[in-house]
Order: sequence, then structure tokens, then C-alpha cells
Amino acid sequence: MNTPVRQTNTLAVVSLVCGILGWTVLPFLGSVVAVICGHMARGEIRRSQGLQEGDGMAVAGLVMGYLVIALSVLAVIAVILFFGGLAAVLAFAGAAGH
Repeated sequence: MNTPVRQTNTLAVVSLVCGILGWTVLPFLGSVVAVICGHMARGEIRRSQGLQEGDGMAVAGLVMGYLVIALSVLAVIAVILFFGGLAAVLAFAGAAGH
């Protein structure tokens, strides 16, 4: 009858908050912190033997963090390809004009 009170893991909350901040105020930094804290929280929750909860928050922080990181990498690649292609077109146009 006396069930222990399960506490929410602090790192899971930090992961969720930083994941949200990664989408709004701190795009890349918040996402990196969300991923790191999310992995650490899931490990602590697993090792607590049922005394801590918050795995869902940690997973949500991980998902949001990884999505922003992936989208940031894709955006950097797109910018590099765009300006590289633009430079190639300008170089080709300059060489054809002479």
C-alpha cells in the first residue's frame, strides 16, 4: 500500500525546455543541450529502478533537438550548394564572355 513517490528527473525537464528553446530562441545551442540532457536523463531514469519518471519528456527533448540539428545541417548544405552553384555559373559566364 505504501508506494514510493516517483520524482520527475530534472534533466528530462531541462531536455524538454531546451528542445523547445531550440525551435524558438536558441536554435542550435538549445538543441545540442536538449540532446545531451535527454540522453543523460534517460540513463538516470533507467538506473533509478522505477524511482524517477520523465522518460517521455526526455524523448520529446531528444526528438526536437535532433530535428533542429538535422534541419540546420541541411540548411548549411543548401546554402553551400546554392552559393557554390552560383559561383560556378558566374565563373562559366565570365569565361564564356572572353
